[in-house]
Amino acid sequence: MKRRQLIQYASLSSIALFSGIGTKSLATTFNHQQENQLRKLASDLKSVSFDVATIDLNGREINNRSRQAQFFTTELGESIPLTMVAIAAGEFEMGAAHPEIDRSTSETPGHRVAVQPFFMSKYPIAQAQWQAVSQLPPVNRALIPDPAHFVGADRPVESVSWLEAVEFCDRLSQHTQRNYRLPSEAEWEYAARAGTSTPFSTGATLTSEFANYGTQFTYGAESPSEYLPTTTNVDRFAPNAFGLNDMHGNVWEWCADCWHETYQGAPRDSQAWIKNGDSELRSLRGGSWADHPSQLRSASRSAYEADSLNRMIGFRVVCA
Repeated sequence: MKRRQLIQYASLSSIALFSGIGTKSLATTFNHQQENQLRKLASDLKSVSFDVATIDLNGREINNRSRQAQFFTTELGESIPLTMVAIAAGEFEMGAAHPEIDRSTSETPGHRVAVQPFFMSKYPIAQAQWQAVSQLPPVNRALIPDPAHFVGADRPVESVSWLEAVEFCDRLSQHTQRNYRLPSEAEWEYAARAGTSTPFSTGATLTSEFANYGTQFTYGAESPSEYLPTTTNVDRFAPNAFGLNDMHGNVWEWCADCWHETYQGAPRDSQAWIKNGDSELRSLRGGSWADHPSQLRSASRSAYEADSLNRMIGFRVVCA
């Protein structure tokens, strides 16, 4: 298996399709075909409420608020749902615009990005979901039904290449007649931040209460905890303010973008950045079960060869 070290520097129907965006607004943000697809999904949207905590640099909770997310679910097999969460359009500052502990030059320069609405899978793709889609008719390449090193139906699938993740999206699109793909880096960071500008969506730091990572290390003044050298079930930790789980840690997640060393010349929209990038390397986000918490920051970036595998790498999908 070809490997390369990670590049790391230092039911509600007829309601608004996305929070704050009514269905009349869709025509302004989507073309006609996309609008029709999303209108069909609108009748299937459900809503869920949940609590989101914020912690300070010592890891102490300083705020707790109730949030709500909308979603639809597609059954991939018997008791194998794929939950897709609605992410509203908006703007955000991408990259480490302000000094952060362990900030990398790859996260600069910070720049304002306008993001179009989309759906993102609530969790990283789990092994049961991978197995179900691997049985669907192939589009461009074969898929191994059980590639993961850490086995468990509800654990994230890992040890899959970027090319295989794209094949998963292609098969899913063909099966559902909806456009599934990998997220762009801009979409991923926007969703990970979930309206925050702090290093983590949890606030100033991260603890083992919120994510799976190298918990023997600390980012702020929080206490270290016992390290668990394995993946965990994708629903073990609470969601962020957008209703997405495991955006920090567990597995790195493939993005659609070619790798760029910095954000110099980066687009100001949320499309995948392909031009003038290294097409052999694809971007990764989120950090993993094995990483220092600094690598789990919302702005943190890495990359890996598109045809290579690693037990620290998985992915999630978007529908747009």
